[in-house]
Order: sequence, then structure tokens, then C-alpha cells
Amino acid sequence: MVNNIIKETAIKDFKAVQFMREVRDKISNDVKDMNFEQIKRYFEERKLEFTKK
Repeated sequence: MVNNIIKETAIKDFKAVQFMREVRDKISNDVKDMNFEQIKRYFEERKLEFTKK
């Protein structure tokens, strides 16, 4: 039964490793020239953005 639930809720053709690498690369590119305070604000804003969804 658990396997059926997992199969029903899984996103078809979702590649977790590929997704993680894309997100990591985007964040790295976004913060590459920021100082600590800017990076801290960046993540606070992202957290707020994703909690609104």
C-alpha cells in the first residue's frame, strides 16, 4: 500500500540530483559577489518568498 501511495504522488520524470544541481548553481551565481550581510538578506527574502506560496 505504501508503494502505491509513493507511486501516485511521485512526479513523473523528476530528476532530484539534476534539480538540486540547478538550484545550487543558481544560488551560487546569485551570491558570488555578495558580502555576508547581503547573503543573509538574500536567504531571508527567499524564505519569505517561498512561505507565501
